Amino acid sequence: MDNVLTLQALSRKPGTMDKPITPGELLCLGSSLAFSGLFYYLYRRKARVMARIQEAPKLQVDDNLPALVSAAEGRCLPYVALEGIVLPAQAALTSHYHEGLQGVIQKLLLKEHRLIWNTLVRS
Repeated sequence: MDNVLTLQALSRKPGTMDKPITPGELLCLGSSLAFSGLFYYLYRRKARVMARIQEAPKLQVDDNLPALVSAAEGRCLPYVALEGIVLPAQAALTSHYHEGLQGVIQKLLLKEHRLIWNTLVRS
């Protein structure tokens, strides 16, 4: 019966003891799981936004565009890719890395006016 090994003999090495999990190890494991869940949530949220942007309808900049915008709900077209020729207000920006590449910067200023109820001052 020397050739027969028991399960207990296979699971432990001689001279070693089972060490309990310390609170520090549990804290590291918990924080690792929490951060992994947070980063996965942020990744999924950004992936949904990217999918919506990639599925955006492409419109041409022409005379029909103002009529299309005014006919839309709320006079706003969410996630629309505009294609066409734009003219810069001053000089066009040229790329330092690609010779024939030029671009413009669009500056958009959005002011939102809203009232917030303050319970402390009651106003």
